[in-house]
Amino acid sequence: MYGNSPLGGETEKVTLTPEQRQTLRKDLAGVAARTRELLPGEFVVGSEISDGQNGPRATIAVQPPVGSVVSADYTPEDPENATISDDERDDLAQGIAASAALQVKQVMGDTATPTAQ
Repeated sequence: MYGNSPLGGETEKVTLTPEQRQTLRKDLAGVAARTRELLPGEFVVGSEISDGQNGPRATIAVQPPVGSVVSADYTPEDPENATISDDERDDLAQGIAASAALQVKQVMGDTATPTAQ
């Protein structure tokens, strides 16, 4: 709301070294791998690092077998510590997996019959 006024906090663009970017890429790949473990094979999981307005932005995305893509972003705030901690990796993986599963459930509704009783 105050981003363009003198009342808003000035945000400095975060710039990563190649080593920091590689570490972030490795951490993001770990989130993607953990997400794949939590979901059936019909879900497609991908990740990327892009340059946002305030610096690098790590994105993890899941395409469920039905429904829309579900994604989550992570932006490192500290250029000295551009990593995703173990707890954050687990939280991201579990959150995105749960969101993707919920997306399927919402699209399928109550019309599907269970395969087993």
